Amino acid sequence: MSASLASPSRVLFVDDELPLRTVVSRLLERRGVEVTTAGDAVSAVELMRDQPFDLVLTDFQMPEMDGFELLAHVRENYPDTPAIMMTGHASVQHAVQAMANGAVDYLPKPFAVDALAERVIGQIEARRKARVTSSATQLSSRARTPRSGSRTGPPFIGQHPSITSLRELTTRVAMSKAPVFIHGESGTGKEVLSRTIHDASQRSGPFVAINCANLPRELVESALFGHKKGSFTGASSDHTGVFEEADGGTLLLDEVTEVAPAVQAKLLRVLQEGEVQAVGAKRPKKVDVRIVATTNRDVAGAIEDGAFRDDLYHRLAVFPVSLPPLRERGDDVRLLAERFVEKYCDLYGYPPKTIAPTLMDRFASADWPGNVRQLENMVHRGVVLSAERDTIEPGDVHHAGLDDAAPIDGGLSPRPLAVTTLDEMERHMILQALQETDGNQIQAAERLGISDRTIRNKLKKYREEGFVD
Repeated sequence: MSASLASPSRVLFVDDELPLRTVVSRLLERRGVEVTTAGDAVSAVELMRDQPFDLVLTDFQMPEMDGFELLAHVRENYPDTPAIMMTGHASVQHAVQAMANGAVDYLPKPFAVDALAERVIGQIEARRKARVTSSATQLSSRARTPRSGSRTGPPFIGQHPSITSLRELTTRVAMSKAPVFIHGESGTGKEVLSRTIHDASQRSGPFVAINCANLPRELVESALFGHKKGSFTGASSDHTGVFEEADGGTLLLDEVTEVAPAVQAKLLRVLQEGEVQAVGAKRPKKVDVRIVATTNRDVAGAIEDGAFRDDLYHRLAVFPVSLPPLRERGDDVRLLAERFVEKYCDLYGYPPKTIAPTLMDRFASADWPGNVRQLENMVHRGVVLSAERDTIEPGDVHHAGLDDAAPIDGGLSPRPLAVTTLDEMERHMILQALQETDGNQIQAAERLGISDRTIRNKLKKYREEGFVD
């Protein structure tokens, strides 16, 4: 299922090629994102002075001011705005420099456009969640002083027997240091359960989460274990890995089965020895970390295929836990929907709302391929679009202006787009422009906002690849 945002967010996309700007803008707008584009970094700087953005998405190679300089400008002047870099010049050194200049993610070209949308929306939602958590913490601290040693975390909501059993198990497991391995479909609440385990423990350290699937392959070791200044080209300063960050607390290794086999061996050693050695460090350092790992993959199949180490799985799965999909949780759908209404009414300062019976019945009978995350997004959307009313109607949730395509599953989930690369979409736009201009390269270039030299180079490439005669 394609990710989409429940309420509009604003992205600034910076690239000097109009076809790419057009493709990316259309893609993100179909996911509920408002996109402003700039053809160069200098224009982007001017745009940021006049209006706020939730995220900056930038290419690297641009005239006058390159992507690194733009990243540095964003980090210095808009430190709360995440930035993602795309580049066709991918390398370990390049990735490290991008991260050093403030990029929260790094995408080497070519990549699937749906993957780009997932990364962008994931970063926006993470920022939004952080703001909500920060606001809730401030309100809570003003309203009451918690008991010494107490924690306030997201409760794992549900009355279905499988969820009740999980809560009871969590209470017992949380007090130990034993690793927990959570398996479940995307959107079932694996991170929420992980935080619940941490909150129920007596560990004084932080809860740290890292999504192993989103890490650039070249930076996995550095992200997990850290690196020392000068340990490789581009390592201009020491970097603390997530194991050290989580010392004394809990580390969530989200989608752990996506870690490369070579790194899995080092991860196994850290778990066995209880110590971590940063890249370039002369000696290891002891760490006290409680591990929670998650995956949505078929673990047995991954082990059989050689993609995941059997010994690492057994080291992580002292307590294996399986989260049921939302479609198997019965009346929990109604309970969760009501909780999400309360959550977003509180967030936006709206008076209490109810869900229309017809909409609640559709919620209860839906298949929910995106599970709890999909339900929350739809309720969030409904709360926003019913701002002037006290009842959320079906039309507030299934809104033609926000859905990607024709609805399925009773109008609750958009039909996913075919996975297409940016190169494929760029080729389609160039060939279409040439067709519409009867092969006139100069006119096609003007229409696309690129040079006719670029058209010639692209056509040469397409002939070599067999796409045109």
